[in-house]
Amino acid sequence: MASQTLKTTLRLLFSRQHLPFSTSSISTLQKHKTSRMGDPYTDKSAADASPSTKIKEIRNVIKAAKFSMLTTQGTGGLLHSRAMTPASDKGLVFSFVANQDSGKFDDLQSNPQVNVSWSDPSSTDWVSAAGKASVLTDVETIKAFWTPTLKSWFGDLKDGKHTGDWNDPRVAVIQVVPAEIRYWHRTESTLTQTFEVVKGAITGDTASPGVLRVITASELELARKVEDKEIGEAYTAEVGTAAADAKKVGGTGLGGAF
Repeated sequence: MASQTLKTTLRLLFSRQHLPFSTSSISTLQKHKTSRMGDPYTDKSAADASPSTKIKEIRNVIKAAKFSMLTTQGTGGLLHSRAMTPASDKGLVFSFVANQDSGKFDDLQSNPQVNVSWSDPSSTDWVSAAGKASVLTDVETIKAFWTPTLKSWFGDLKDGKHTGDWNDPRVAVIQVVPAEIRYWHRTESTLTQTFEVVKGAITGDTASPGVLRVITASELELARKVEDKEIGEAYTAEVGTAAADAKKVGGTGLGGAF
């Protein structure tokens, strides 16, 4: 079966005319960079879309990936990543419940610039959000994101103070407000993606089975306003599907020890 698929792919390759790549709009990626002749993949894959489409595509990746990787920079310049699940991603602002005694808080104190990323192995889609983190310790914020299962990540130290509950002084919320989100979304089937790769290996053409997109700072601000119901119903109706997906994605507190 695999042999027959390969034969079919090769036959299509040599019988199909090469069509020039085109997009219906100027991509956001291309707006923010000078075209690099040495990186044709990025130039070919860059394609913009409406804010509502981009929000929906990003939320699909977040939902499929289950957890994210939160990356901070240590005082020595080394990057540290750990698996964590946001307690909330409303408005594409990512909030994590974490232990203040863990090393990540030392990193944040020296450099609040972080990255949060997701990857869906079933589609190869990925999302990378770059932004600034702040540490919130007020009780009302912690209670808003707290779930009973989080206690298992803190433990009860049996001293009457560090009980592992929401009022434990170790508990804090790391809130990441992205300045920009970049992501890749596959637009072709697995078979077509294989065809693109085989074709590129034989002809030298750059494979492009998906699109690279960027959500800018202004679009992110708009997303936050939509989900906080701060703007009119007209725009809310346009992004209704994306706004409806703005729900909590777990809250297991993975990675609290690092």
